[in-house]
Amino acid sequence: MRRLSRILAALVVLVLLALAALWQINFNDGVDLNQPPVPVADAPAQLQRGAYLARIGNCLACHTARGGAPGAGGLAIATDFGTAYTSNLTPDPAHGIGRWSAAAFWRALHHGRAADGRLLVPVFPYTHTTLLTRADSDALFAWFRQLPASPTPVPANALRWPYGTQAALAVWRALYFRPGSLAPEPAQDARWNQGAYLVRGVAHCSVCHATRDALGGADWRQLGGNRLGGQGWYAPSLHDARQASLADWTTADIARLLQTGVTEHGRASGPMAEVVLHGTQYLSDADAAAMATYLKALPQTAVPAPAAPSQPRAPSPVALAGAKVYDKQCAQCHGAQGQGVGGLAYPPLAGNRAVTMAPADNLLQHVLYGGFNAATAGYPRPFGMPPFVLTLSNAEIAAVLSYVRTAWGNSASELSALEVHSLRQRNAPVAKR
Repeated sequence: MRRLSRILAALVVLVLLALAALWQINFNDGVDLNQPPVPVADAPAQLQRGAYLARIGNCLACHTARGGAPGAGGLAIATDFGTAYTSNLTPDPAHGIGRWSAAAFWRALHHGRAADGRLLVPVFPYTHTTLLTRADSDALFAWFRQLPASPTPVPANALRWPYGTQAALAVWRALYFRPGSLAPEPAQDARWNQGAYLVRGVAHCSVCHATRDALGGADWRQLGGNRLGGQGWYAPSLHDARQASLADWTTADIARLLQTGVTEHGRASGPMAEVVLHGTQYLSDADAAAMATYLKALPQTAVPAPAAPSQPRAPSPVALAGAKVYDKQCAQCHGAQGQGVGGLAYPPLAGNRAVTMAPADNLLQHVLYGGFNAATAGYPRPFGMPPFVLTLSNAEIAAVLSYVRTAWGNSASELSALEVHSLRQRNAPVAKR
């Protein structure tokens, strides 16, 4: 009996210690919400800085619902754990940040806590905004405060239990989040360090590109590729030459992709096209070059050399059927040999990583729902690809994708009609928007 009592007492102590650790990690941030904002010498310059950060950080794209007031929130964000809704960042006192102080805003960005102390759902990327400087946080706050106030209430998050509870968020944060700042790497130059600040903090690239585990956590420094939960797209790895590594691009080409959405080597599409449209096209030349420098220098995954085939690969019956679909539906734009047409107009499919990449989610998205690039100042009239969701059957899509993934020197795997059906079902929410 005494032994059992000692065991129970030890368990109680362990539970209390765990609760104390969770409290210390999540709620003891030491931020004084009544602290006055840091005085600035040039208020117009601060507003200009805030507008620039909000733009390249793509803030309004997420915090504006379709047809809603800019910054008024309410946009539904689909995740593997349910739906979250973005918050109202206008200065409305009831539904926005009208009663917030600069310190409360800083706490939200740096510690992931709302003005009332609640732990925020990490759909808001405080895992990345924690790296922003206090001066940049104050600049963003000043800019949001001058938006027209919108009394738009935000729907409650519709996350499955228990993911949206404060207890679950506290545990998640203990596993995957620590408030911090980005100290310069002394071994790197100023341009690389500025690029790191932009990629990891302001633009929060690894929100999409980091490989996440079953609980949605990740090492936020890596960009190893990830399926975007509930959205039907795959953000490719920037460390892997078979996916979207930029190691063999010039920094000028990377900067051009960020600012225009298109280069001779590739183009932004899907969610990345939206990032370019609303955000990175507004990068200054210096910041685009800094991001390019950082992205080009990312560590690379070792890719095994492909084994030389003993004899040419004979087309399968599925690929032969796909060749007929390709000749009828695709060759006019992409060329009879997959060589592309018109330079930047219609991209080549031969040797195209977007075609051969695994998984094939993005390729399927383009065939089903069309491919549309960002219309930017540097490339204002991009060519688009029509959707075939109502034109081609699962078998026809599997056939034509199998053909383009194995023709002209491409050596990717074929796709079956069952795989297309499975991907189509998983991607169905995209078609219903």
